[in-house]
Amino acid sequence: MKNRHLLASAAIAFGLLLAPAAHGATAYVSNERSNDVTVVDLDTRQVIATWDVGRRPRGITLTRDGKYVLICASLDNAVEIRDAKTGALVATLPSGNDPEQFFVSQDGTLLFIANEDDAATTAVNLETRRVAWQVEVGEEPEGIAQSPDGKWLLVTSEEDNTVAWIDLATREVVEEMETDYRPRHVEFTPDGSQVWIAAEVAGTVHVVDVASREIVETLSFAPPGAPAYKVLPCGIRFTSDGKTAVIALGRSDNIAVVDVPSRKVRGYVASRGRPWHLAITDDDSTAIVANGTDDEIAFVDIATMKVTGKVPGGKGPWGVAIAH
Repeated sequence: MKNRHLLASAAIAFGLLLAPAAHGATAYVSNERSNDVTVVDLDTRQVIATWDVGRRPRGITLTRDGKYVLICASLDNAVEIRDAKTGALVATLPSGNDPEQFFVSQDGTLLFIANEDDAATTAVNLETRRVAWQVEVGEEPEGIAQSPDGKWLLVTSEEDNTVAWIDLATREVVEEMETDYRPRHVEFTPDGSQVWIAAEVAGTVHVVDVASREIVETLSFAPPGAPAYKVLPCGIRFTSDGKTAVIALGRSDNIAVVDVPSRKVRGYVASRGRPWHLAITDDDSTAIVANGTDDEIAFVDIATMKVTGKVPGGKGPWGVAIAH
């Protein structure tokens, strides 16, 4: 209790808005430079815990049942399973070398891991906690996602500027799609009809028709006052109705809010501090944004496109996951 009061006092001293958000959820933010995870109560917008974890935690997600938080400890070449309520280490999964991002399969049985140093993606059975299979992909894989229908697993290759389309029925790469420079993140729309690919160094996001596997549009961004070379798209999330995309633009210190049907940017939000990844609350009202250079976690109202508050994170906030 004493530690909780100290954390709340520190947040108030930080000059931040701590108005209740009424989400009834918890956010988990991985901090890659302090080797910990910040736990935020989204009702009170207060930091309620900090968990020490493995080295250079980056990718972070939850199991489909919400009981466990999964964390890529990149420098430990491992994925940690932690109790979502207490942070206690439950198990460490085999992961291959330098796990960056991962994706829990749609049926909840497998964890798909992008291994940056192995040029491979590894599938780990979450029940047996053993490697189920592995597929070779392009160099420096990072972004990874499974299509909502369970058919495709897509893995980005930063060095090769490609995205591998893996047919999960055969576990074979059926296409290596060429992209702009350094594809870093891949995200399917909720209905699975499109997949959006963030090409970080190019400053663009490709919109891909899943049925034809063709790029139908390439989006670019121009946040006010930000030099083009600092516009580095990374994390992408969609609202549950699939009508809005929120995209972290890295060192431009902005996020973009995009209308999905028209593919037009509605506006930009200066979240500050190199937003890298984000998550959207279950009611689609708020984006929780990891600001990597400011060591902050920002709350962005999606409808008004305004920052409504911040709380301190650890050093180098990177990934965000929300338990509802």
